[in-house]
Amino acid sequence: MNDEYKEERKRMVDLLRRQGVSTGVLEAMNRVKRHLFVPPELRDQAYGDYPLPIGGGQTISAPHMVAMMCEYLKLEKGDKVLEIGAGSGYHAAVIAELIGTEGRVYTVERLPLLVDFSTRNLRDAGYKNVVVVSGDGTLGLPEHAPFDKICVTCAAPSVPPPLLEQLKTRGRMVIPIGRYIQELYLVEKKNGIEKQSKCEVAFVPLIGRFGFR
Repeated sequence: MNDEYKEERKRMVDLLRRQGVSTGVLEAMNRVKRHLFVPPELRDQAYGDYPLPIGGGQTISAPHMVAMMCEYLKLEKGDKVLEIGAGSGYHAAVIAELIGTEGRVYTVERLPLLVDFSTRNLRDAGYKNVVVVSGDGTLGLPEHAPFDKICVTCAAPSVPPPLLEQLKTRGRMVIPIGRYIQELYLVEKKNGIEKQSKCEVAFVPLIGRFGFR
């Protein structure tokens, strides 16, 4: 497959390395051809460390944010992962690299435009362990639960109860919470629910029954 952006991708990975990203996440991000997950007219910007528009008023997250969320999840080979907000499919591809072919990613997207875009991108990039589902992400996917990890890529007013229910005991979730001032939370399901605020972030809103209207 065409890899004309190999040097740009290497520079992105080197930048993330200087930010302290772990070797495993760096290797995964080096394997994912990010230019295949942005609109063709933006491919020359694909490896810049900033968000890019992907249609429908949505964005592909900056590489450092994708790396950070993957770090907090502590993804392992064989994990079953639920992602809320497929977008262009890029974040799911990085997760797929980290969990290996024995793992599986289910990613829920509410916008038909992006269901088609992410499905096509993931197929063209060769990912067979990612399933894109059209629907309300705040409801999760009870038919495929429980999940080892849950990654929410849009900001919610609070943690949607269905996602907590579908997270395994000892599972981990990353989720941005807030409308105007948002914080990224790591949620761990142990004897109870533990929430840790990690940093301020800026994400598009999570729309749905347990999201924003």
